[in-house]
Amino acid sequence: MGKTLVFCYLVLLSLFGFSQEKYPQLKQIVTDNADIFTSEQLEDLRAKLTQFETETTNQLVILSINDLEGVTIEEYANGVFNQNKLGQAGKDNGILILFSKNDREVRIEVGYGLEPYITDAVASRIIRNTMIPKFKEEDYLGGLDGASDQLIELLKNPDALAEFNKEMEAENELPWWGYALLIVFLSFFMVPGGFVFYKGYSSLIEMFRGIMIGKLGLFPGVFMIFAGLMQVFFGLIFIGVPLFFLATIVGITFDEEVLFGSVGWVVYGILGFFLLTILLAILKIRIKGKEDFKLSWFKSDKTYMSKTFSSSGTHSFGSSSGGSSSSFSGGGGSSGGGGASGSW
Repeated sequence: MGKTLVFCYLVLLSLFGFSQEKYPQLKQIVTDNADIFTSEQLEDLRAKLTQFETETTNQLVILSINDLEGVTIEEYANGVFNQNKLGQAGKDNGILILFSKNDREVRIEVGYGLEPYITDAVASRIIRNTMIPKFKEEDYLGGLDGASDQLIELLKNPDALAEFNKEMEAENELPWWGYALLIVFLSFFMVPGGFVFYKGYSSLIEMFRGIMIGKLGLFPGVFMIFAGLMQVFFGLIFIGVPLFFLATIVGITFDEEVLFGSVGWVVYGILGFFLLTILLAILKIRIKGKEDFKLSWFKSDKTYMSKTFSSSGTHSFGSSSGGSSSSFSGGGGSSGGGGASGSW
């Protein structure tokens, strides 16, 4: 029995060790398993990346492989990165450039500590503008060497990174006709939303008026007001979400601490909404001039109800109508999957 347990333990241990070595174990800062570099090119790349690590402690690693062995490049890159613990422990300042020759795919995998600098957008632009054009010409060294130079420059020079981000913003800026098309598209949501809001809010004003002149019982009126509020809420959603999206597109930012850190503004907003609605109801009573203020707890005027409200509960606001290095090892860093991929 004891020998059996020992045997099972050894088998499980070996399986565990095998699973830990699922991806290449990197011994060099540049590993060329796909044989795409000459010996001289390989040594030059290793020297450059080793010098960068010595100067900054940031670890930029290149791995070329023949194929991905049936997994996605994102999974493979993340596995290589975390198995080899690229970057330094506590800093997570590693970057892996993974090149798969037969799959014609490449990925820049970025450690947690460098994600604020080499964002997914930055990595994607380097792949798209620097690497892919070279790879299409089968100039693999040119693409990988150029990308590593760019990454080194961006991490060593904050001004270069700021300029790079400005260039990305300019690329992503919509032309005037793009904004026009976007506004037209969003109007398909905002116009119906505005109509729903108008009908719901008009109905709310009339409900408060009906309660204050005794035509609508207070208790049934409360339930009707709740239904009217739901209509107003959905109308605001169809107006507000497109407006928020449009604001983010044009570069308007919102303070998250103000929006989500306190509920005070929500309370004041709700109170102000009800106060305005009541004041409008009182104004409507004064304009009509023939109605006195009184209160009915339960009873509603049937003629008023049938004339004023449709079966759906919306108010007919007019008359009576209705509506609806050479020696290399990882330093203990990790990656959470940040980066970008590309193919050619």
